[in-house]
Amino acid sequence: MTYYLGLDGGGTKTYALLSDEKGNVLGKGKSGNGNHQVDAARAASSIREATFGALADAGLSLDDIQHTYLGLAGADRDADYEILHPIIRDIGFTRYTINCDTMIGLRAGTNRPYGVSLICGTGTNSAGRNVQGQHYQCGGFDYMYGDFGGGGSLNIEVFRSVIRAWDGREQATLLTAPLLKLLGYETVERMFNDFLDHGKHVPTDAARLLFAAAAEGDAVALEILHRQGVELGKSAAAVIHRLGMEKDVFDVVLAGSLLTRGDRGWIRSPIEQAVAIAAPQATVVTLTTEPVVGAVWSAMESDGMTISSEVYDKMKGFQEFESIKQTTRQE
Repeated sequence: MTYYLGLDGGGTKTYALLSDEKGNVLGKGKSGNGNHQVDAARAASSIREATFGALADAGLSLDDIQHTYLGLAGADRDADYEILHPIIRDIGFTRYTINCDTMIGLRAGTNRPYGVSLICGTGTNSAGRNVQGQHYQCGGFDYMYGDFGGGGSLNIEVFRSVIRAWDGREQATLLTAPLLKLLGYETVERMFNDFLDHGKHVPTDAARLLFAAAAEGDAVALEILHRQGVELGKSAAAVIHRLGMEKDVFDVVLAGSLLTRGDRGWIRSPIEQAVAIAAPQATVVTLTTEPVVGAVWSAMESDGMTISSEVYDKMKGFQEFESIKQTTRQE
């Protein structure tokens, strides 16, 4: 029997999934932050914990794994790989591939080994692979370097919108009451002064308040979500044009919690419009399978396998991580 391991390392969680070559899931592991740009030491620990959690679940050792594919947030440039390879080798991996987490989201969302992926979770990222196997990543480096949005930025948009409504610069917004409740304040004035006096930071969860407000027709929330969609649409078009995919048939896979949980088309609609112009034969699809499944399939393909319909059918739609407790495990 041949075994494959996939890892999905993000800014808040790391998942590991172990299967055999027939697509039978044998082990699962879960831990915290897997992005070295957030905290390299913690990312190394999380990757280790998730890996050995999955191995223990399957009753296997790392030496039993034929190939491991790690889709890691922050694996963007050569400078990142210079940090990541020593971390991965120190854990004990010898047969492995590292790529950005955008690509495993793409692989999990389509039955083709090419296409475009957009991530909107804690941050945003976009990347694609064309029929020829060429890869291009657009963004993923923060607002200063051209990005907009993700939970780590939209939370600020929520906060500042409430402040601007309070001080008279913008219209009133339904975001005010839920934000005060989330942060534990009775008035915007108290929130404003406490944050300013103590240098506090807005929790990422504040971004989720946009969906409820938008559902009630709040103009401020709708504008923010629309802008998020427009920006992601621009990223998708940039990837399509850079890879020469304008006439190809492929999927644009939407991944990340802000795209897969809560959005009712406020973000998706501008993306679809941009994709229709850039590549009329492309289809926008929402990821319904854990991205880590894409890492397992990529591990198989890195070993020379062609993914069969049997494996696709067994693993597509896999969503079984939320009930797993994070545990620290050693070899």
